[in-house]
Amino acid sequence: MNLNARLIPESSPGGGASEATSLVLDAERLRCLCREAGADDVGLVSVDAIALDREREEILRFFPATRTLVSFVCRMNREPLRSPDRSVANLESHQTFDRLNEVGHKIVAAMERDGVRAISTSPAFPMDMGRASGRGWPVSHKPVAVAAGLGIMGLHRLLIHPLFGDYILLGTVLLAAESSEYNRPLGDNPCLDCKLCVAACPTGAIAADGHFNFSACFTHNYRDYFGGFTNWVEQVADSKNASEYRRKVSDAETASVWQSLAHGGTYKCVHCLAVCPAGKDVSSSFLADKSAYMDTVVRPLQEKSETVYVVPGSDAEVHVRRRFPSKRLKRVGNGLHANSISQFLGALPLVFQREVSTGLDATYHFTFRGEEDCRATVIIRDKTVQVSQGHIGTSDLRVTADSRWWIGFLAKDRNLFWGLLRLKLRLKGAPKLLSDFAKCFPS
Repeated sequence: MNLNARLIPESSPGGGASEATSLVLDAERLRCLCREAGADDVGLVSVDAIALDREREEILRFFPATRTLVSFVCRMNREPLRSPDRSVANLESHQTFDRLNEVGHKIVAAMERDGVRAISTSPAFPMDMGRASGRGWPVSHKPVAVAAGLGIMGLHRLLIHPLFGDYILLGTVLLAAESSEYNRPLGDNPCLDCKLCVAACPTGAIAADGHFNFSACFTHNYRDYFGGFTNWVEQVADSKNASEYRRKVSDAETASVWQSLAHGGTYKCVHCLAVCPAGKDVSSSFLADKSAYMDTVVRPLQEKSETVYVVPGSDAEVHVRRRFPSKRLKRVGNGLHANSISQFLGALPLVFQREVSTGLDATYHFTFRGEEDCRATVIIRDKTVQVSQGHIGTSDLRVTADSRWWIGFLAKDRNLFWGLLRLKLRLKGAPKLLSDFAKCFPS
């Protein structure tokens, strides 16, 4: 298949760039073009697919002409990612990210030559960090890939491809044209339910019952990305001199920040990805000798000497001390600062610490006034959190606050006592419940 070959069937009702929204592309030719561009697998999904109901609004905001989404994968080499040496594993991911961007560029170039409007979205970084919504990415690649039949989400929240397993990275191209046919989601789940990702995760972010602690994973794995970088900048700003800075940040950590800035962000951990034996290309060695697989793949990562970054008072801190006492533990902030009330409410399920919440059964009614007027209900019960708009049920604690003051309070720039004294904050109910609330959402 030549990249310059036309994708528009002769019977298509369209024919020019001005009629792009009425074009119908030949699906098989389109898939062949993507593979010729370097993709290891490709799937097509309509923007109207039910599986994209939660993503459609954002997709169309980004590219209103979207009719078809091309989801594609590039395979990564397994052995580099299994290495306890992070430099080797990160180099493999960086090289594959570069290939993804190149594949997306080639697909868009081919579309333009055929008179079809198209746009490729970044597989990871850079992102538009200044967007008002707080979401830096225009397209979530994982749900698109699931809808396009390229895999199923695993317990570790990574896409598992039926052939390549989770040793893949994802890209998406948006097309202003229909496809003659679309892929369907997979019927069979490639996951082997081995729970090796649970056993290997140093922070306890992945639970055997399906729970995922986003904050634990983000704080450690993305330490050299924007959240950790924000926290590092604050440590620099708060240090009186070089000696105090060095007491807070080791030379190795400073070097790690420099390396990420100079050569691209580096992940602290991909243990869950590395140990996963799912996928036909991967599973044979695991199924043939599970004991040997544990010795050669899993245990080297479990026994790796490494620093694990945790938020003080978090479930991750307890997990590391109990499960991996030989690993170095460092208590840090994760840089997850809400800049609006909507971000604050949206982030609560992501930073919730279910073990810390044990025994708490309370309903909170929040009323925010000022720059942002809104009401919300937060229910913490049975180690779960539920966030709803409006006031629902009977509250155990009513919190009324000036919205701007509350954002400053979350950033530790405002004092609780002075907030109460100046009527920026009012409480109705047991004040201890606010303290209990804060413990469930450390950052």
